[in-house]
Amino acid sequence: MSLLFHSRTLLPGATLTFLFAGAAIVSLFWVPYDTTVLDIANKIKSPSWAHPFGTDQFGRDILSMIMVGARTSIAVALVAVGIGMLAGVPLGLAAAARKGGLLDEVIMRMNDLVFAFPSLLIAVMITAVFGASALNAIIAIGIFNIPVFARLTRGAALSLWSRDYIMAARVAGKGPARISLEHILPNVANLLIVQGTIQFSLGILAEAGLSYVGLGAQPPVASWGRMLADSQTMISFAPHLALFPGLAILLTVLGLNLLGDGLRDILDPKLRRARA
Repeated sequence: MSLLFHSRTLLPGATLTFLFAGAAIVSLFWVPYDTTVLDIANKIKSPSWAHPFGTDQFGRDILSMIMVGARTSIAVALVAVGIGMLAGVPLGLAAAARKGGLLDEVIMRMNDLVFAFPSLLIAVMITAVFGASALNAIIAIGIFNIPVFARLTRGAALSLWSRDYIMAARVAGKGPARISLEHILPNVANLLIVQGTIQFSLGILAEAGLSYVGLGAQPPVASWGRMLADSQTMISFAPHLALFPGLAILLTVLGLNLLGDGLRDILDPKLRRARA
């Protein structure tokens, strides 16, 4: 029964996630039509055998745009989550190792400061200085991810510092940094993996939102958010322009959330025991 429960969330989530990840990888080598070529004669065509998802206002194939857009969204979200983990996890481990000290206080107050500014506002500030681009979207989303991973890591690590095996490591002469790397980090890795999938889905939503308001990927780079923004004035007579990129965002985020739930069920021993 336990494995069956896991399959209800893990397998559908993994299937949806790998579907769009596969589309992104395939788009590196092949797409049905070149997304940089305009074909005004075939603009706003309904779905057909030649164009399964139809064409947009510039005559570009929407299926090809979604495939390339998957590459953009996944790349932005993946790098942003990587930034959050690489910076946030060490900060969280350091804060937990120095609980109540000056370092802990400084790290937590810096986290509070970042949380006070939503990722969209951070993107606006970065764009005002450096201009709108996918790189700046990555920086904005990545900065917002840092306190998320720092808080999670600190909270999970604090519950481990009082364990007997940590006490034994301290008696053996290991310092806080070595204990954090050898004993704390491996035991919080499962939480970080699950949180990473959640932040990945939020990163895709954030990238789409930033591109929608013109702060993310810029033309001619394909982006699901940009596709939605371009379609909003034509949705009454060409709903397919918004339908397919909207479904791409929905299914990708849904797949990542289901994947995260399935991983949590498998990796969390408490949940395994509760459902045994």
